[in-house]
Amino acid sequence: MNLQQADLPEPSADARAASAALLRLIAAEIEAGGGWISFARYMELALYAPGLGYYSGGSHKFGDHQAGGDFLTAPELTPLFAGALARQVAQVLAAASPCGIVAGAGSGRLAADLLPALATLDCLPEHYRILELSGELRARQQATLAERAPRFADRVEWLNELPQGFSGCLIGNELLDAMPTHTLRWSDEGETAAVFERGVGLTDGRLTVAERPASGALLDAAQTLKVQAPYRGEISLAARAWVSELARRLEHGAILLIDYGLPRHELYHALRDGGTLRCHYRHRVHDDPFWFPGLSDITSHVDFTAVAEAGHDAGLDVLGYTSQANFLLNCGIGELLQEERVGADDTASADDLRARGAVNVLISPNEMGELFKVIALGRGVPGPLLGFARADRVHAL
Repeated sequence: MNLQQADLPEPSADARAASAALLRLIAAEIEAGGGWISFARYMELALYAPGLGYYSGGSHKFGDHQAGGDFLTAPELTPLFAGALARQVAQVLAAASPCGIVAGAGSGRLAADLLPALATLDCLPEHYRILELSGELRARQQATLAERAPRFADRVEWLNELPQGFSGCLIGNELLDAMPTHTLRWSDEGETAAVFERGVGLTDGRLTVAERPASGALLDAAQTLKVQAPYRGEISLAARAWVSELARRLEHGAILLIDYGLPRHELYHALRDGGTLRCHYRHRVHDDPFWFPGLSDITSHVDFTAVAEAGHDAGLDVLGYTSQANFLLNCGIGELLQEERVGADDTASADDLRARGAVNVLISPNEMGELFKVIALGRGVPGPLLGFARADRVHAL
């Protein structure tokens, strides 16, 4: 794991102190575990340890440089993202009764833009439930909704856990990539190939990579990939389990998952030896998850084949899979952009230029358009779904 630390802004004294407290917690767990924990457990602590993890602490995650954020998600770029998504959500809600939305919410912008868009389509859900465990993010979401969509506040409620059963549409935007992942090394040394789990240990008080033979469900999953050793990569058992649990609880409706990733045969290609684990700090990407634990987001690419298999094995239909660009274009983001235009025909306003620039980021193959994918899993929802009407890639999973 290489890192040019000079490229990263120096954390504040308070941030370094919070990271040091988290490091002590992680070190104590490593020692209690006999000198080793899985990387998945390390990632869980680094991101979600109560009061100290990246998402559960008080740091500002979403937003631009001026706002002190670490990254921008699609809803922060333009309300046209939610406007296009609303057309797909409306189709799902029309097929599910009673209808509601369950979603992770990030900064709250998706909910604040999606509800008015659904109102315009005359398809407001009975309730909009936000699954959020972070107190800091929940407060930010409430403030965003109060500022941008106050007339819909009575439809929004916050959850600490998924409902036992739900009908409607569940939206997960950049959710799976931040679920804990195991890291592995496939070795061709010796007479037979072997798979090692790359966990976390301590050397002189510093976090280090420590390996042990993979076993159990992780080894089973690794052996199904048939990668050509030597190779290093990740497997997220947590993402698979989460999709399976969602499928069990979905009574009628669809799950829409938007994230960066690839089908299995592309994700575990020899050209990606080294894996896809990445960290995000102040709009910079680095590859050292041990750098000031708790201050950087940690992500890995989603195995969309595993997502589809988990949903299908739990009884859901795979309703579509395509790039974010194709999905948004199918949902009419181009038409929405035209409707958004203001000013004279030959003069673009500042708002118009910003909107066009944001849409370009969302659909350009060199930006988010091809890197991000959309998959739909459902029960009792007739197809074809609008977002996958053209260029559906289910056959590639």
